[in-house]
Amino acid sequence: MAIYTKTGDKGETSLASGQRVSKTDVRIEAYGTVDELNSWIGAIRAQLCDECFKSQNEQLEWIQNKLFNLGAALSEADGEWITEADVQTLEQWIDAMQKVLPQPKSFLLPAGSEVVCRCQISRTVCRRAERRMIDANSPSELLRFVNRLSDFLFVLGRYFALERGEIEEKWRKM
Repeated sequence: MAIYTKTGDKGETSLASGQRVSKTDVRIEAYGTVDELNSWIGAIRAQLCDECFKSQNEQLEWIQNKLFNLGAALSEADGEWITEADVQTLEQWIDAMQKVLPQPKSFLLPAGSEVVCRCQISRTVCRRAERRMIDANSPSELLRFVNRLSDFLFVLGRYFALERGEIEEKWRKM
């Protein structure tokens, strides 16, 4: 089977419901940004040594699968794709990492090693996905998941910095 269908050649695509919409529709923008986020999370995973960060790699794999679920929900596919339990899972992971992290006393620059920077890029793409989802009037449980995911990505970057012995760069008003 060919990868190309030619059905999108005139700037339209189909939602899961079969409805044809412009490729610039807010729903397409939302799940397109979620797709971009998923790729950035794959880039984080590519930086992880399997033995060193096995738990975090498994968490990120779970997140990538949930992002496909989120894309299905945004595409108006029938079913329950993201649940409150998913939000709670992210909160538990955040809480576990924060137990070992020092409390920041100022804003932190999105800087450091490549894996830390990829976490921060992912966080900002996640925030953009959230804004696109708001534009698309997405259900609140989906917005909660994405909001919590951006928090997770921020904390994960800090966690990687700590585990790798990196010094976090503090913002300085200049």
